[in-house]
Amino acid sequence: MHKDMTAPLFIILKPSSIKKIENTNSGAEEKNPMQIVTDRGADISPELAQELKIHFAPLHITLNGRTYVSGVDLQGEEFYEMLSQTDSFPTTSTPSQGDFVEIYKQLAKQGEEILSVHISSGLSGTLSAARTAAELVPEAKVTFFDSKTLSCPLGWMVEAAGRAARAGWDTPRTLQLLEKLREKTQGLFTLDSLNYLIHGGRISHLKGLLGSLLKIKPIIGVDKDSGKYITLRQDRTFGRALQGIVQVIEKWYGPGSALRIQLLHGKNPEAVAALKESLSAVFQVTWLPTLPIAPVLGAHTGPSLVGLAVAPIDVFTDIA
Repeated sequence: MHKDMTAPLFIILKPSSIKKIENTNSGAEEKNPMQIVTDRGADISPELAQELKIHFAPLHITLNGRTYVSGVDLQGEEFYEMLSQTDSFPTTSTPSQGDFVEIYKQLAKQGEEILSVHISSGLSGTLSAARTAAELVPEAKVTFFDSKTLSCPLGWMVEAAGRAARAGWDTPRTLQLLEKLREKTQGLFTLDSLNYLIHGGRISHLKGLLGSLLKIKPIIGVDKDSGKYITLRQDRTFGRALQGIVQVIEKWYGPGSALRIQLLHGKNPEAVAALKESLSAVFQVTWLPTLPIAPVLGAHTGPSLVGLAVAPIDVFTDIA
């Protein structure tokens, strides 16, 4: 039994508000009514993922002839250090149908529903592999949710689903929460070098060459309908691109807005610090811990990336 929930929107999340989710379990022994499955395209701390019992489908990275599982035997800081020591470019691969079959079979034995929340179908074939795999496990009750995003915004949705499951929410109610998060969150990033985007096919060689020659630094987001990368604006220096991020957010929400923001980067702490200072000067910000972008995502952007996820701080006030 498989259901598909895909609506054209985007996302972010606020842990302090998610904690307001009321627990509807009435028994002495709490048992989640559903299990949450995602992939390594989600940036979420290992500690929180373990606490919420999140199940991950693996995403693989190959670098210098060796293959790693992103977030398992290759963490962010280690990965970006490796990139700094090689001229080779990494390649990535999505989870196989077999990976998902194994996960769904194991969870089906527990008799609970499964909510599978994944990286945008516009950026990866992961969701397609999951759907096909579920057809091979008819005993599994799987509902799919296309995040139309990746990285921290996806991680926040996964966290919300995990907290809802732990509180005893059923699948339809949880999907309503995820739809709201997808609608209200924005994510964007910039980078100092286009080399990784070019090599990974995220932009054409011609556009990449012209961009490099003109020293263009794009600010990139994800379209809420297609779930694909879009260019929000372009600047001629990396410093101006960082200020451009502030200006894009100011246009979205207005100066002085109360926002919840999580910064992320490859290996660029100086730029993160500069961006944080600029954002703090314009908005009332509640900060989440800064994260290194997942290796399987950073493989296509490189260590110079700096980005964030952002949403109005009051997005979750109606979650009792």
